[in-house]
Amino acid sequence: MWLRPTATRKGVAPSTIPSPDRPRRAAPYRRGVTSTRTGRWVRLDGTTNTRDLGGLPTADGGRTLPGRILRSDNLQTLSADDVRRLVDGIGLRQVIDLRTTAEILLEGRSPLRDVPRVVHRHFSLIPERGHHTDVFAVEEDDPAIDLPSGWAEALLPRQVAAHDEGEPPAVRSYLGYLGQRADNVVGALRAIAHAESGASVVHCAAGKDRTGVVCALALAVAGVPHEEIVADYAMTAEIIDALVAKLGASPTYADDMVTRDVASHTPRAATMDRVLALFDERYGGPAGWLDVHGFHAGEQAALRARLRD
Repeated sequence: MWLRPTATRKGVAPSTIPSPDRPRRAAPYRRGVTSTRTGRWVRLDGTTNTRDLGGLPTADGGRTLPGRILRSDNLQTLSADDVRRLVDGIGLRQVIDLRTTAEILLEGRSPLRDVPRVVHRHFSLIPERGHHTDVFAVEEDDPAIDLPSGWAEALLPRQVAAHDEGEPPAVRSYLGYLGQRADNVVGALRAIAHAESGASVVHCAAGKDRTGVVCALALAVAGVPHEEIVADYAMTAEIIDALVAKLGASPTYADDMVTRDVASHTPRAATMDRVLALFDERYGGPAGWLDVHGFHAGEQAALRARLRD
């Protein structure tokens, strides 16, 4: 889920999962997709799509640990009970926000911003013109800041290389995150890997697209099989009607909700299946993509430990 920019501009570098000089060949990814345990849902008053990445099976016969990484839609409407449950019950200590600067400013403060024990980190996966060194500091200094009516012009359109033009729209979007904002994809994972204690929650607006890509990489590093990563991604389909209704009530997202039907917002297993297949074909797997982008074995081990040890 993201706020769509205006028409594509010339001169913007294409983005995709960049192929290394010597791409590794992998067998086509055709594994069956299994169902994921729905008991991982975290039911809150103010969110629709919050769940724990714990409890997923790993290739070596283990399971990911609960209470380490959560994924969610936006957190602006959390109730006081929600905050207590997240902070005191689950042990939340870090928020990884993947939204754009404009989304953060337009949607306003999350109640978690008032909790000193919770650190907020911003890693937009949409290319933006200009840069705030600390968007939360901007929010704090001027909570009534006004964005121009054409604020979406600050977002750069995402393109893909010619050999990826035939991919489905959602796959092309995910290739855009990985191609144009690889630094922030890695930054988000690095923040999770090096968290001192407690749980981290990764979120965007809907908690399915940007959040789905980052969480897929985290699960892959933890040794979760591809079919289970796909199943976790597809779980959002179970609550898509409520999620679209929630976003449609926000002026920030209303236009996108009413101009597209619910089916177009629904995540499909084939989308994540294809992205994982591209990782396999071009890098020998997600770990290979991360290594190429500077997230090497030591940090991957730290991230794995967050979900496993």
